[in-house]
Order: sequence, then structure tokens, then C-alpha cells
Amino acid sequence: MARTVTGVDIGKRTAKFLRGFWRDNTFHATAFAVSHHAEGSVAAAWKASELAFKPTDARIGLTGRDVNIRYTRVPRVPDWQLRKLMRFEVEEIGGQSGSEVASDFNVLPNLPEVEGEDVVLLAMARESLLEEHLQGLAAVGGKVDAFTPLAIALYNAWLRFGAIEDHTVLIANIGHENLDVILVRGPDLLFARNLSGGSSLFDAAIAERFGVSARKAEELKKEFATLEPGGTFKDGNQEKASRAAQAAAGQLLSLLQSTVMFCKSQVNLTGLRVDKVLLCGGGAALKGLPRYLQNAMNVPVELFDPFTVVDTTSLSPDEGELLDQHALEAVAVLGLATLASDPDGYSIEILPRKVARARDFAQGTVFLIAAAVLVVGFIGYEAWRTHSSLQKVRQQASAADAQLKRADAIDRKTRDLSEESAKLAERARDLAELAGSGEQVARVLHTLATELPRDFWITQLTSETRFDDALGVPRGAECPIVHVEGRAQEGTESTSVLFESLVRGLNEKLGTPAIAQKLSNTGDKFTLDLTTLALREAAAPKEERP
Repeated sequence: MARTVTGVDIGKRTAKFLRGFWRDNTFHATAFAVSHHAEGSVAAAWKASELAFKPTDARIGLTGRDVNIRYTRVPRVPDWQLRKLMRFEVEEIGGQSGSEVASDFNVLPNLPEVEGEDVVLLAMARESLLEEHLQGLAAVGGKVDAFTPLAIALYNAWLRFGAIEDHTVLIANIGHENLDVILVRGPDLLFARNLSGGSSLFDAAIAERFGVSARKAEELKKEFATLEPGGTFKDGNQEKASRAAQAAAGQLLSLLQSTVMFCKSQVNLTGLRVDKVLLCGGGAALKGLPRYLQNAMNVPVELFDPFTVVDTTSLSPDEGELLDQHALEAVAVLGLATLASDPDGYSIEILPRKVARARDFAQGTVFLIAAAVLVVGFIGYEAWRTHSSLQKVRQQASAADAQLKRADAIDRKTRDLSEESAKLAERARDLAELAGSGEQVARVLHTLATELPRDFWITQLTSETRFDDALGVPRGAECPIVHVEGRAQEGTESTSVLFESLVRGLNEKLGTPAIAQKLSNTGDKFTLDLTTLALREAAAPKEERP
């Protein structure tokens, strides 16, 4: 059965709510609402929201200064190590900012330009922002599912409802004070970012030109401003407003271009080239904006309208008309609702700590609740079936209740022991790896001290935990490997003979380790990669590397 959810996008001017479910490869909208507010704060937006439905299972979008999206390139490590790395990253950032943050991460699709590493998208939000949303949501009778950056919601809207081709596309959601941008190549996400700056840039420019308030400037923008190239102005007000809007459009263009440059440097996609631009959000409705950006960026620029493939037949006529009026603004909230209902979406799910703890507890004790329900049902049935054994049934209920309490206590103790065991096991693994590496380095140094020929000397010796197919150490079973680099001086004996003698000595003294050796053609340089910690079927020297 499809899961009905609510997407929530709280903006600086409007709040959008879209309820529905994902089924049969599309989203089925069942309710839509928009509320307007003047104060521009999260609390004011929730207070102004009057809904005809309860926004349960709400996936709430995040953007603005209290949201941070970062990218980290890491080796391809097991999931538990990746979670550990990201936890350290979040703790470091939270310590620097002096405020508590909640976070989640996901790995970007494999990029051919990045070999041997994963690019991790890490999203963080201040706990104080999430708490404001939770209070507002509770006031309208809702319940949170999770928080997700609007840029990630935008990607899911494109992934499910966009015309995907083998092109690089920039998609921008232009809000009032914030800009959410993603770069995609085919179906793959390359980059997601939120920036300060949206349609308020145009309002500020027009307000300064006319000497009016921001609210009045917004009205003048909608009535007069146009960015259509080569057009004639019908009067002085239109010319004045349009000239001011052109300056703000230049700022918006710079933000989009800076996103492309930032992606090139952060994700190391130096050859990235945008083939197309799609716009959505309330700011995209400015007349002539697509044509202006198309001329400036030399690529096609269009409006992104995914609702042509969304099932809206369950909306009331008023809701359908309201959605048509706010289609550009509702793209991000569609992505939020789709992501919450579609189990195959690319997800970032940020949860406040108290919500995360409550869910962990509920999921951990659900079997106890089920057992209690079964016991109570059985007792009720027995009492109805035969009144003569009512006293016996009551005794059984009392015993079952005591058993449930004991089971609950045992469960809590077991979970505490399990968590402590996991921590100790992780610490033991780290210590075992460190001890094995240190012992191996010591043995190699001792053997080299006795077996190294007189005219040979070591220039570099390192130990690193990694995989090496040549040594029989596969990916996923990494172990400490010693890497030795050295030089040799031509003497009376052949350096190749001396080098082979050195390798034999290492095999004898170290108990036939896995060794990969290489001697330069001139005989004056050599390298050794060896490990005594690999699990091999046969202990035999490896052939020289090519």
C-alpha cells in the first residue's frame, strides 16, 4: 500500500504544502495548500498556515544560512568506517560553529573522473532551526518524517519527472531570499548547493531605483519589470523597473556561474560544461528571465514544470487552480513529497537528536508492544469464551505483565551491552591493526639491518593499510603493507645478484611473506612491497611488477 506523505516548503513569503503518494511511477496529489505571511520568519510562516488537512508524515525542506552542504572525497571504505568519518566531520564543524547541528550524508553516483574514491555529500542543519519547524508543525497537528535540503528535493523532482538525456543540466530553484541549485549529468547528481540571493535581488534593485519599500518594489516588479531583449517600453515606469531588474539579473547570473566553477573545484570535474538550464521557483516567473540567461550563458534556458506528469485528479477544483497558479513555486515541495513516499529516491534525511532517539527506542521495542497486544487479545478472548476461568485468566494476565516488564528490562540491558560490545570490538580492531603494523615494521627493519648488502641503502620506508592485488591482498581485506625504496652502488658483484640475495634473506627471516620486488634496469634503484599479515593460499614470492 502506498504511503501518503506531506511535502512542506516554508519560504520567506509563502509556505507550500503538498500531500499525496507515489505509485505506478508517478506522484498522486491528494491535497495542496499555500499560505502567505509577511514577517519572513519560520515561526511566522507556521503561524500563518491554515490547512484543511493535517500534514502528517511531513518531509520539510531546508535552505538558507542555517543549512550547510559540503563535499568530501574519501577512499572506498566499508559503511561503518564511512559513518565514523562523517561523524568526526560533523563534530569538528559543530565545534567550530559553537552550535549543535544535525546531519545526514549520501554518496554521489560513481564519477568516471574520480578514480578509487567516493564523493560524499554531507548536509548539516542547526538544531535550533529544526526545533522551530517542529514547534510550528505540532501547532497545525502535523508529525515530522524528516528534514531534507531543498536542493536534494529538486534533484528528486528532476529524477522522477524530468526529461532525462545524456546532457549536463543546471536546475535552479529561485526563492525569495535563497537560491537552490543542482548540476546533473543524465540521471546522476553531480553537485547540489544553496546560496543566499533570489528574487529579493530584483526587489532591492527596484526599491533603490524608485525609492520605495521592498513590498512596493515587489509590486512594481510584477507589474512593470521585464528582461525581454530588444523590446520597447510602454512607459517610463516600465523602463525604469526593467533597467533596475537587469542589474539584479546580472547578480543572479554570477551566482549560477559560480556554482559551476565551485562544482569543478570541489568535485574535481575540470572539464564540466553545462548543456541546458532549467528554472523554477517563484523568482523564475519574472518576464524575460529565461531569454536573458540564455543569451548570457549561450545554452538553452527553459522553465521546469514537472506537474504535466503528476496525477492531480484527486485535488479539489480550488486546489487544482491554486496549484496551477503556484506550479513554479511548488516544484521543490513536489520533490519533498515524492522523496518521502518513494523508497528508491536519492535521500538525505536529517533528524533532530530527540526525534532520532525516540525513533530508535520505538523501533527497538516494537516486538514487545506486539507481544503485549497479543497477550491482551488472548486474555480478552479467554474471558469472553468462558467466565468460569476468569480468575485464572487474570492470574495469567498478571504473570504476562510481569514477564513483559522483565523482558523490557532484559532488552534494555542487552542493548546497553550490545552497544558497549560494539565500541570495544571497534577499539580492538583498531588496536590489533596498529599492533600488527608496528610489529611488522620492526621485523622488517631488523631483517634489513642484517640482510641489506654493503653497497645498498634505504631511502624511504613506509607502512600503509591498503589492498594490493600483486600481494594477494584484495579490496575489502586490507592489511598493513610495508613499502621500501632504496638505492644501490655498482660494486664488484652484480647488483641483481645482491638484490636476489636480499629478497631470499627477507623470505627466510620473515617466514615467506608476500613480496613484490622491482630492480631498475640500471640496477641503482629498487623497491619492495611486502606484508606478513595477508591471508594467502600459498606463501610464495610474487613476480616483479611490470
